[in-house]
Amino acid sequence: MLTLLNLLSAVTLLIWGTHIVRTGILRVYGSNLRQVIGQNMSKRWLAFVAGILVTAMVQSSNATAMLVTSFVGQGLMGLMPALATMLGADVGTALMARVLTFDLSWLSPLLIFLGVIFFLSRKQTRAGQMGRVGIGLGLIILALQLIVEAAGPITHAQGVKVLFASLTGDILLDALVGALFAMISYSSLAAVLLTATLAGAGVIGLHVAIGLVIGANIGSGVLAFLSTSMQNAAGRQVALGSLLYKLIGLLLIIPVLDPLVGWMDGLDYSAQGMVITFHLLYNVSRCLILLPTIGPMARLCAWLLPEQAETNGKAKPRHLDLAALATPSLALANAARETLRLGDLIDNMLTAMLEVLRGKQTAITQEMRSLSDDVEALYSAIKLYLAQMPREDLSEQDSRRWAEIIELSINLKLAGDLIERMLRKVQQQKTSQRRQFSEVGLEELAGLHTQLIANLRLGLSVFLSADPESARQLLREKRRFRAQERRLAHAHVSRLQRKIVQSLETSSLHLELIADMKRLNSLFCSSAYVVLETSDTGALSAEDIADITHSP
Repeated sequence: MLTLLNLLSAVTLLIWGTHIVRTGILRVYGSNLRQVIGQNMSKRWLAFVAGILVTAMVQSSNATAMLVTSFVGQGLMGLMPALATMLGADVGTALMARVLTFDLSWLSPLLIFLGVIFFLSRKQTRAGQMGRVGIGLGLIILALQLIVEAAGPITHAQGVKVLFASLTGDILLDALVGALFAMISYSSLAAVLLTATLAGAGVIGLHVAIGLVIGANIGSGVLAFLSTSMQNAAGRQVALGSLLYKLIGLLLIIPVLDPLVGWMDGLDYSAQGMVITFHLLYNVSRCLILLPTIGPMARLCAWLLPEQAETNGKAKPRHLDLAALATPSLALANAARETLRLGDLIDNMLTAMLEVLRGKQTAITQEMRSLSDDVEALYSAIKLYLAQMPREDLSEQDSRRWAEIIELSINLKLAGDLIERMLRKVQQQKTSQRRQFSEVGLEELAGLHTQLIANLRLGLSVFLSADPESARQLLREKRRFRAQERRLAHAHVSRLQRKIVQSLETSSLHLELIADMKRLNSLFCSSAYVVLETSDTGALSAEDIADITHSP
């Protein structure tokens, strides 16, 4: 019993080690890996190589699948290069399995020792996260040693012999068991390494080991497909194509499996080495054979999982990929993109507001109500998405970005509520009291409205680019808007003194709208202060500080 527990704990340690390496690499280089994939998606061979490189770094084809499906789901990558990248990911996993089976016993204590020192002393820095990766690599190597030691006594246990005797070399049964283990361990790499170790210890035969390896490949495909269940059809098409390619590989190997195993048995080579070598050659040959077929496979997946139009009226988040939450840089990029969508909705609301002011719409239309509901839905989604991020793992830079995103989303939500109240005021004035703005007053409001939209768009650009010069330009526009607002308020009072009837009738509403536009402008320009406060070259001037003090 103790021996079995030792084996199970060693397997668990192997799974945990691969998890630590994957999350550590993604936290440090997540955005860089995303860039590698994004920049190499024009040609299938480049996408294939990018998949190999990224997977070799994170030691998980599932992590690569997370990145690729997120790209495709957001419309940043086509289905064909995504399938090529996933084929490359399978080769990358096989390469890392080959590397990790070398005799690296001397490296394990060194990696763990140095990793713990760096991780504990510099936890929130890049060096600290790389220390985390070192710990994971050390644990993987240590776990493989422990599995070998624990498997020795097990090979002589009668119960274990009976258990593994049930795996008689039936390729379908063995593949099913291998797939289940890969899904349970959330890592085909861990499943393959364990299988090779058990084969080397004589616990299982070569025929069974090869079946388990093929099944582990399929299990990782099933796992990737299940993990995309909450994504749109485009993201699920990638996972489906990858799974179908793995199943095709099984069908291709079945006719030649028996003679292949017979030939391998005659080689003067360790069982562990043969399993790992088979895994590498199988994936390389399978992927190279199937790479030219990504076009037909993409069409098949698009036919099996077609895009479906949204049935309800509320906007759904497009970029908030839950699988990216474990990688702060990716999750923050997703949240920022969704916040820009929220800004686009506010832009649409402002455009519709001008139609109401000019009298082209006498009431708040269903479209306006729908826009307001969409703003509420996206704001709630962004807020909940950011709340799920592990704040303790964020670096200082990521923490600032987290705060910027939540602040801008709150400001945009407040702006949406304010625009809706402004529209209700205008509607009430025009429908119940039958009053219209004077021609001059209407043009003044339209001019402010134009400046307001321009400042909103510039503010979103500053939020995205974090450019200090654009931020200073935004503050200059804010001051210009404030001066214009004061001038228009004084001009309106002058019209009242001249007793212009329309100005007298709409005076209260006119001044309230000007004040509301001033508040909107302050909300839209707030992103400039964050950029200038954190920029080395964009320190806030005394005039900028005065703006903060007097902002409504």
